[in-house]
Amino acid sequence: MVGLMNRSIDLLEAMAERSNHSFGLNRRGYLFVTANPATVEAWKQQAHQISAFGAGPVRSHPGPTAYRPSSGDDHHGQPEGADILTGGAIREAFPYLTESAVGAMHVRRAGWFSAQQLGSWMLEQAKAAGLRHLVDEVRSLSMSANSVTGVELADAGHFQCDLIVNSAGPMAPKIGAMAGIDLPLRHEMHLKVAFRDHLRVIPRRAPMIIWSDPQTLEWSPEERDGLAEAGRHELIAQLPIYCHGRPEGGEESPYLLALWEYHGHAGDPVWPLPDDDLYPEVVMRGLTTMVPGLGRYLERLPHATVDGGYYTKTEENRPLIGPAGPDGFHLACGYSGFGVMVAAGAADLVGRHVTGSELPDYVSDFLLSRYDDPTYLETIRRGVESGQL
Repeated sequence: MVGLMNRSIDLLEAMAERSNHSFGLNRRGYLFVTANPATVEAWKQQAHQISAFGAGPVRSHPGPTAYRPSSGDDHHGQPEGADILTGGAIREAFPYLTESAVGAMHVRRAGWFSAQQLGSWMLEQAKAAGLRHLVDEVRSLSMSANSVTGVELADAGHFQCDLIVNSAGPMAPKIGAMAGIDLPLRHEMHLKVAFRDHLRVIPRRAPMIIWSDPQTLEWSPEERDGLAEAGRHELIAQLPIYCHGRPEGGEESPYLLALWEYHGHAGDPVWPLPDDDLYPEVVMRGLTTMVPGLGRYLERLPHATVDGGYYTKTEENRPLIGPAGPDGFHLACGYSGFGVMVAAGAADLVGRHVTGSELPDYVSDFLLSRYDDPTYLETIRRGVESGQL
């Protein structure tokens, strides 16, 4: 995963240059925050392990070198690896965080960008190179002698081809079944909410901030009774880790984008997504644990917009990339919650399979055939921390 992600980020940075930074790529990083000393120790071990895989150096603060904050939205010249902050170094660097925080880990080669703007630019480039772009529905696949020969489209009819890449996101299992493949994918609904942070509680150049402890929200007795009566018992119990948020938009934008997956909803994708009228308030309450200044919004929530989608993922949260099933059929799916970060590297890997180009040493780790390995299956059975937000 480190190798694939490094390759993908390299490609994203190259496309940022080629597009004159049209999609707003930044390197503000992900800041994991905890009030649990044991979590800090676990982070230190994980950080050094991932560093050994090629993710960059690990720095401790206080320590021999000063902590270097992210600067602006440019990805050039930013640190790599991770910074682990403890004690007074946390609030010195991030004064808006809770005083209960005992550790923070700033993962540096991370950030965000506009996937829509990147997609628009890539589509323009592809069309200029001769792409024929059809918006249609695939009804069935045609095959002969275990090779792909075409697709049947709802409006355009039969389309002859000897290569298909299944990059259908939540609909990937349906396309896989057309090729006779049962894909080991599940779908988790994830909502997100955009708030107007008109008080500017979180600085506009903040990293993604992630509360890494489970928490139980504070409700009044009347609110608890009302939630129980409404059948929302999960909101009274302990809620999971990874309530997180970040600034959305430029310096003048007032928006804060926040996410917290506490529903545990997994199943076939449906549209429109199920409603959760309490989602903005629950997420704001969760964020307040990490950023107490946001508590000023609890009396009257700011304007909020909720949308979301599905994390389509394998059990071990590793994507499916490469040939599978009949000749000419390839997978590019199971991107979970890291889809925009991994997509460029995954497309590069599929392209190498298709064109017969040199393949990287991590190629077999993303093939569907990995599930034929009993040792790999045993690793999954034992359980591996996915790191999913």
